[in-house]
Amino acid sequence: MATDYDAPRKSDDDSESIEALKERVPDKMSGVVDLEDADNPEFALDGADLSDLDLDVVVLPPQADEFTCVSCFLVKHRSQLDHDTKLGPICKECAA
Repeated sequence: MATDYDAPRKSDDDSESIEALKERVPDKMSGVVDLEDADNPEFALDGADLSDLDLDVVVLPPQADEFTCVSCFLVKHRSQLDHDTKLGPICKECAA
């Protein structure tokens, strides 16, 4: 059986009233905002001292099949190489 994807979809839920839909959606203006919400931490870094913070970052050396474009300075795979210039390699995106 062929399906017409352009036809408007009708279901039993379409007959619900606006009032019933409003009851299901919580009012954004009511309620109290939980300031201790662990799922949404606040990142207020205005003037924060981060000197004691240690970050663990793994830096990989350049691989044999990679190059750094001298135009956009991104590390790309050799398949993205368009041409080499006097300054260095240019990727296909920058050459376009």
